[in-house]
Amino acid sequence: MPTYEYETIPKKDGQEPKLFEVVQRMTDEPLTEHPETGEPVRRVISGGISLPVSSKGGDCCDSGCSCV
Repeated sequence: MPTYEYETIPKKDGQEPKLFEVVQRMTDEPLTEHPETGEPVRRVISGGISLPVSSKGGDCCDSGCSCV
């Protein structure tokens, strides 16, 4: 199951959001409140990683290029 990152939604100006992670199924609805404190939360969308793959099949070359 994937791990999702959430942050609390600050109620006051200058208040920092608190980040936390939750393991959930992909089919689970996103959380709307912190499971322990009840504070409102939103899911953080972040970029994943990508691995270079050659369209010619096999592994990408080691030259650091963008294989095509």
